[in-house]
Amino acid sequence: MYIREASDSDLNEVLLIERSAFGQDQEAELVRELLGDSSAKPILSLLAFKSDRPVGHILFTTAHLTNSKNTTSIAILAPLAIVPDAQKQGIGGKLIERGLQLLSKSGVDLVFVLGHPEYYPRHGFKPAGCLGFEAPYPISNENSDAWMVQALRPNVIGSVFGKVVCADALNKPEYWRE
Repeated sequence: MYIREASDSDLNEVLLIERSAFGQDQEAELVRELLGDSSAKPILSLLAFKSDRPVGHILFTTAHLTNSKNTTSIAILAPLAIVPDAQKQGIGGKLIERGLQLLSKSGVDLVFVLGHPEYYPRHGFKPAGCLGFEAPYPISNENSDAWMVQALRPNVIGSVFGKVVCADALNKPEYWRE
């Protein structure tokens, strides 16, 4: 398996992975919108390949914090998609790991995700609400652990807080129900 940054010419493969992984068009349309959204940039889009077949995709888009007086650099991971016949093989974890490495090198301080609270903590994410980070839309109490953050720099958590403001394409309430 290998991972590389996705290019514009990979759009059809990316959308196919999203549709296959989620069994619907919503995530594929979100990815298409985010890739064209200037408020989402800079974007990190990675593809995973197994025997030259694209089997996974992860997308990170830029965001910012309200109530933060400094220039904390943040990103949102959404979505992570693995085609069904390649799931449970560690591909998602490798995409997360590679993405976080590249984001760290580019100066990103915090990465947020709204996802499965059993999965993302295995990759270093922690519940964000109790650390002072509010999601773009309210997350119900029973799903509050699904809103998570990972610091890519020491001492960032605890020194900043606020509401996360995401890219325009992601700033819709239907994307914030877990």
